[in-house]
Amino acid sequence: MTLIKSISGIRGTIGGATGDTLNPLDIVKFTTAYATFIPRKTGKIVVGRDGRISGPMVRDVVCGTLVGMGFDVIDIGYATTPTTELAVRMSEADGGIIITASHNPRQWNALKLLNNEGEFLTAADGNKVLEIAEKEDFNYADVDKLGHVIVDNSFDDRHIQSVADLRLVDVDAIRKARFTVCVDSINSVGGIILPKLLERLGVGYTFLNRDVTGDFAHNPEPLEKNLQGIMKEMSTGKYNLGIVVDPDVDRLAFICEDGKIFGEEYTLVSVADYVLSQTPGNTVSNLSSTRALRDVTQKRGGTYTAAAVGEVNVTTKMKEVNAVIGGEGNGGVIYPESHYGRDALVGIALFLTSLAKKGCKVSELRRQFPDYQIAKNRIDLTPETDVDAILVKVKEMFAKDPEAQVNDIDGVKIDFPDRWVHLRKSNTEPIIRVYSEASTMEQADELGKRLMQVVYDMQ
Repeated sequence: MTLIKSISGIRGTIGGATGDTLNPLDIVKFTTAYATFIPRKTGKIVVGRDGRISGPMVRDVVCGTLVGMGFDVIDIGYATTPTTELAVRMSEADGGIIITASHNPRQWNALKLLNNEGEFLTAADGNKVLEIAEKEDFNYADVDKLGHVIVDNSFDDRHIQSVADLRLVDVDAIRKARFTVCVDSINSVGGIILPKLLERLGVGYTFLNRDVTGDFAHNPEPLEKNLQGIMKEMSTGKYNLGIVVDPDVDRLAFICEDGKIFGEEYTLVSVADYVLSQTPGNTVSNLSSTRALRDVTQKRGGTYTAAAVGEVNVTTKMKEVNAVIGGEGNGGVIYPESHYGRDALVGIALFLTSLAKKGCKVSELRRQFPDYQIAKNRIDLTPETDVDAILVKVKEMFAKDPEAQVNDIDGVKIDFPDRWVHLRKSNTEPIIRVYSEASTMEQADELGKRLMQVVYDMQ
């Protein structure tokens, strides 16, 4: 059983001992700490959740705690992460809590914490919440100052309308293209909102795993090894595009019309290339993302900047460099003209607009971009694993290599002229992630495995 506290929120497995899992007592503690920390102006907090089996239990505990702290709760029910983020802004709330463990398996859940801009708390603010939680010096509202729960189911439609209204989303062009798509919504909230979005855009659709049961039909992380079902369906030749989202619909992956993977790393690359063609400027992605974004940005006359892994780190850097688009190579598109958050709905609408205007097949679009291959490996952590010592060892290994550029702002990344490898502790799972990129998968995997062996030798 696991409880992880990081810039990605409070995340853990359901069931087990307090202090070691995401259970009712710990949910109360962290929700109270958040409510204690968040500046109170309107006295409203938005709460949304994905389709996980544990969602109703966690929601009830969260909402009850917020009411006990004197906040009015705007309960938006089943909702994507980006919908909840937008709902905070649209309702002028003091903050928001998203109940989702994103790509983690069914036994996980989490509290993602938002400020009054509908953006994730900064690392500094998140640490303050954790400090308050550890002190447990709480003060609840008396009976005459308790909050109330207000149910509001309007935000899906408002989210979709905001996407359709974006300057670079051409609804007419998409409609005229008469696209037909196949969607895997992994038995979560994508099965509710994506049909509405596609209907608004005039796109025909077929859904796999649409029922919102929370009992995921496959591992919910949108990686090729988990997407064999939709890839097989796409190979029938009946669709122009395959669309895959994770349980809270902030990550997005595409499948080509022939059933081959487009590559989740290329979700951001393709959308960014379209945006840059219309709005020249700068881009940002995290250190574990493909070099292809750098390449297309420079080709379009902009400047690319890498940020530490974690959505709030990316958005912070985007604001610093005034990026017109950014995100993460895990299929996360962040488009500031909409909001500073990963949003699969925005990514879908921009991608379909680009595809409609270019009049090409998805596989042809993919071939327009630099072709890199990323190997994504992981090492499960044990209580004895000394991650800091491992990172120091890796850094020392390459410090004297004249071809290696070492970056240690987030784990250790070693850049070579024709490849790179990044070793870091995950924010969301008890693992070390080892990502490596080269011109072929064999070269990328060999580089990653070389670093993994260093870790194994130290254990």
